[in-house]
Amino acid sequence: MITSVNLATPGHPYAGPLLIVAPVLAAVTLGPWLTTLTGVLASADQMIFAVLLGDLHSAQRMTEIFAVVAASAFAALLSGMRERKARELTRVRQVSEIAQNLVLRPLPPRMGPLRVAAVYLAAEREMKIGGDLYAAARTAHGTRLLIGDVRGKGLTAVSDAALLLSAFRGAAHRQTSLAEFTAYLDASVCWNLAEPGEKDLAQECFVTAMLIDIPDHSPTVQIVHCGHPPPLRLRPGQATALCAHQAGPPLGLQLDIPGHRVDTFDFGQGDLLLLYTDGVTEARDPRGDFYPLTERAATWSGERPEELLERLRTDLLAHAGGRLDDDAAMIAIERPAGRIRHNTTALPHKHRSETASRPKRLDVLRGSRPLAAPISGP
Repeated sequence: MITSVNLATPGHPYAGPLLIVAPVLAAVTLGPWLTTLTGVLASADQMIFAVLLGDLHSAQRMTEIFAVVAASAFAALLSGMRERKARELTRVRQVSEIAQNLVLRPLPPRMGPLRVAAVYLAAEREMKIGGDLYAAARTAHGTRLLIGDVRGKGLTAVSDAALLLSAFRGAAHRQTSLAEFTAYLDASVCWNLAEPGEKDLAQECFVTAMLIDIPDHSPTVQIVHCGHPPPLRLRPGQATALCAHQAGPPLGLQLDIPGHRVDTFDFGQGDLLLLYTDGVTEARDPRGDFYPLTERAATWSGERPEELLERLRTDLLAHAGGRLDDDAAMIAIERPAGRIRHNTTALPHKHRSETASRPKRLDVLRGSRPLAAPISGP
């Protein structure tokens, strides 16, 4: 365009010095080769103008040509560095996705008679995983799930989450009660989150978590609350928080408590259970208001798990202005309408509780041991 202006208006002030802008602008969007080509064309235009005006050998003209050449070389260098950084960022994102799939494995859409969906929203823009975690496993009589939130953020939280997930996967399928299994995870957390010789750190390592057992042939759900937000049970037009009769402390605090309480709630045909971390309920809008999860979820009852989580994800990000300040994990579990063989041994109350003592030995899970090896899958 600058060349056209100069050729069309020979009597007006010379605009040739503006050609130095061309390679600089090209470096913003184009690769190094195209940026270099732009610089060559700009330098050629400068020389053409000099020949037409008859001042090719003047000091001013030579200075202008040298400036365009120097700017073109510098712009090509910047363009190459930009593309190299872009490739490195792409590789980092690919590694992040691989790490997410290894540490936080996607949940299958069906687990026994249940429909399942999960969503993870990391607070860090360039990371797809953080300190929040979830996992699920099939047992002989149902489905066992874990959702939790590791203290802290960043790569340390990711490492701690990976350790707990490894413990869960290594022992979730064994025939043990939910209270005993929770005690096993509780004892495993600090052993593995604190490095040898750093006993002081063990007191700072803890995980808010919730352990859940959903039997296949009984319309109930068993829950152990360990300092984690209560799940929501969704029914048509209704969202009910399944609060613990007596919530326990987070995993890893090594408190001298008699045992972990197991609460039992109704979970029948057509019911949907929504699990989440505090990154959902503590998301704030520009005015500082928390996200009203219970009220919003009640309006979406009747949705299938994947549809519910997509609505929740979209609405949550809109509420928070497109970006969360904390990681957020969400799991939706539905017991579809169908025949359920009721367990005749189930207690008749809608809300039942039981406790089991913390095992004196940590090898309560026969043949298992706390995390002593790196993650290698269940």
